[in-house]
Formats: sequence, C-alpha cells, structure tokens
Amino acid sequence: MTGASRRQLLGGGLALAGSWALGACTASPVRPPTTTAPRQPTSTAPISPAPGRTIAEKTVRAAPVTVDLGGIEVDTWAYTDTVPGVDLRVTAGDLMRITLDNQLPADTTIHWHGVALPNAVDGVPGMTQEPVRSGEKFLYEFIVPDPGTYFFHPHVGVQLDRGLYAPLIVEDPAEPGAHDSEWIVVLDDWLDGTGRTPDDVYQQLTASPSADPSGMDHTRMGAAPFGDAGDVTYPHYLINGAIPASPVAFRGKPGERVRIRMINAASDTIFAVAIGGHTMTITHTDGFGVEPRQSAALYIGMGERYDAIVTLGDGVFPLVAKPWGKEGQAMALIRTGSGAAPAPGVQIAEFDGPILQGIDLRPSESSRLSERQPDASATLELGGQMNPYVWTINGSPFGQNSPIEVFESQRFQLDVLNATMMTHPVHLHGHTFALPNGLRKDTVLIPPMGTTTLQLQASNPGVWAVHCHNIYHAEAGMMIALKYQQN
Repeated sequence: MTGASRRQLLGGGLALAGSWALGACTASPVRPPTTTAPRQPTSTAPISPAPGRTIAEKTVRAAPVTVDLGGIEVDTWAYTDTVPGVDLRVTAGDLMRITLDNQLPADTTIHWHGVALPNAVDGVPGMTQEPVRSGEKFLYEFIVPDPGTYFFHPHVGVQLDRGLYAPLIVEDPAEPGAHDSEWIVVLDDWLDGTGRTPDDVYQQLTASPSADPSGMDHTRMGAAPFGDAGDVTYPHYLINGAIPASPVAFRGKPGERVRIRMINAASDTIFAVAIGGHTMTITHTDGFGVEPRQSAALYIGMGERYDAIVTLGDGVFPLVAKPWGKEGQAMALIRTGSGAAPAPGVQIAEFDGPILQGIDLRPSESSRLSERQPDASATLELGGQMNPYVWTINGSPFGQNSPIEVFESQRFQLDVLNATMMTHPVHLHGHTFALPNGLRKDTVLIPPMGTTTLQLQASNPGVWAVHCHNIYHAEAGMMIALKYQQN
C-alpha cells in the first residue's frame, strides 16, 4: 500500500462482492462496451487487502440515461441508471478493484472524494491519470484505509452537475452500535435536462464579460454567514434524486435511533438541513468523529459530509434541505406512523433558531491530529470575479499558478485567505487537515473575507489537487497543485 491512512487499518466485518454494473437506458447513442481489458494506473505494484479483509470487485458503468425525478423526466448522465448511483459499501482495510466502464460520449474519470488513496488512482486528469475515453475502461485499485461517509464523482469539467455521483460508505467494525438503523441522504441542485446542461451554463458564464446569464436573483448577496449566493439558479433541489412534490420516504419506528449519513453532492449550493419536530446529534464530519453536538439544524457545504443520530418520533415528518440564498427547497419524508404528508413547500420551525456550522464542532480525542509546530507553510489566497468569469488561487487560475511544494514527513500549514464576497468550500485531495480547533476534515467552508489555517501531515506523496468544490469555480480556475518534492 502506498497511500496514507488517517487511522490504523481495521479487521473484521464483511465486504460486498460481485459486479456493480450500470444499465444502458440511453438518451443518446453511445459506443458499445469495449471488450479489451481495462487500463491500469501507472503504478503496477501488487496490492493486497489488510489482514482479515477482503476484495470488493465492481464494474461502474457510466452512461446517458433518462431518469424520473418524481414526475419530471430528464436526460442526464448517471451511474447505475439512477440518481444518485447505487451506494458502494465496504469495510476499512478492504481492497477495492473498481472498473470504470465509460459509455458516455465524453472523457471522464472517478474521483474518490475524501479517501486517502494512492495518487495514481485519485482521478484528476492531467494530474494523476489520463482521462478515460468514451468506450474505454480503467481499473481503480486501492485499499480503503479509513471508515467514514464518502462519495465518488467525475473530475472532468462540470460533469458533477449531471447525475454522476454515488455514496461510498466505509464501515468501521470497531465502532460501537449506537443506532438501530442507517439512512443515506444525498443532497443535490439540479438543472440537467431541463432545457440546458451544465456545459451550457458554464459556457454562458464565461461567454460574455457584460451579461449575467446565471439567472441568479442574488437576493442574499452579502448576507451572513456565507455572503453571496452561488452563481447558478436551479429549478430543482433533490434528496436522493427526488423533488419535493414526489419525495423519497424513509420508514422507521417511534423511538428508533437512526444514523443519518448526509452528503452534499451539489455543485453550487450550500444547504441548511433539519427534520421537522426532531433534534439531530452530530457525530462525524468528513469521516472523523466529533464530540456529540445537538442541533435543530445544520449547514452543509458542497463536498462536505455529516453523520447524525436522530431518535424518531411518531408520525410523518419532513426532512428539509434549504438552499442558501436561493428559492425553493429539497424535501424527503420520514414515516413512523399515520398522518398526512406535509406540503412540498412546508416551512419548519427548526430553521428559525441557530443553525450549526461545522467549524463550531470539536473533534473527538481519537480524531485529533497530534500537536506539532509546522515545518513549513504556504498561503492560499482565493480570488475571482463574475465579469469576466475567472476564479483564482494566489492571483492566477489553475495552470498559471505555481504549485505548493511540500516534502514527505513535514507538518505543513496552509494559510487560507478568502478575498471574495462568496463562501468557498476548499477541498484537499489525498489528505485530511486539522482546523485551529483540532477538527479534522477534507472539505471546509471559507467565509467571505475570512481566514483560517489548515494543518496536514505530509504522508501521501504525489501531486494533489486543492480546489473550491463549487464545480463552476474549480472549472474556471480556482484550483492549485500540492506537489511533493524529493527529500
């Protein structure tokens, strides 16, 4: 194993086996499946699972599909013919052998968001691998080192703003069973197949220095705590691929303790999440344990993940995700008894009080990065503008800015300054970092004109992406390379 683990590899438990093949209900012609063996990453060193662990072999087929969002059919691109794709569940220490079968009419990759894996399988074209061409296959092979809630998606253009995402759940066999059941909640903003595509939107954003084609009403420009809203207006907001008019229903029993794994797969939207008539106890963020914190509502930025424990009441309750600075909402139902479903636009009292921000959490002792003075540091200044549509790190867009250089074994500090009036979710590939309060994450919201420091242990050599997880900002340049140097 060449990748770095955040925690000691764990034994025990059961891994999934078999094929995870994606269907081919296509909206447009695609090439037939290739019969050649999948390409391998450049590193060919043999990999074995951790002692006592197993091998999970899957085929992930990406293809154009027509999906039903709840009475609204859209043509999009997806994994497994569904939005989101079927969740992939393994146990820490398992060896994953995932073959990407690209039946899209475009190049693509898979990025394993939040996973500390070897550089060659991180899925960033031009940085860690060649893009997977239409009709080709590529084998991603790596040990899953750490338990947690993750997801996977492409790292090509603005493909994330289609239906190409799916949960990756890594079980911890040593974790005590503090819940009776588990739900996965995936949040998304949606426009693909509604008369425009994400590529259309990006081209419009970058085409004219004077127009404002985003459609944003900017009703909450400059408002606390996140400043300007995103750059794109979305007609729909989804929970597990469904609009509020035809919501997904989670079923349970009164008094049941449920672990809810929340993933924000949106491209341009921060959500506030709450459950009507309930309080959440937040237990994890980005896979790491936190000191349990009760809250009626929680903000979750693009690329962030939070786990919460909820004790269910008796009846029918709305699970609501409200987009920051935008109109509309996403909604699912929780059914534990009889009662009528709330209206799609239901307003719940949980949003009237304080809404928890992830930076207010404190790490559990087992999740803390050991205290150490940094050996070196670098500055990340986030900048950009709407007209022309260019977003930068350290004054230049990606490809024109200089990589951040780091040596293996260093304790490295990133001093982050957001010089814009918009919040940016900064995501670091291949590593996690510690915030000043010790909280461990891989994605963090940097507020307008805000500063923070991120400390990481340089233990996973390669060239890694650091970028804003607003996918339009990343595509317009808000990315930089973290590059290991030879000692």
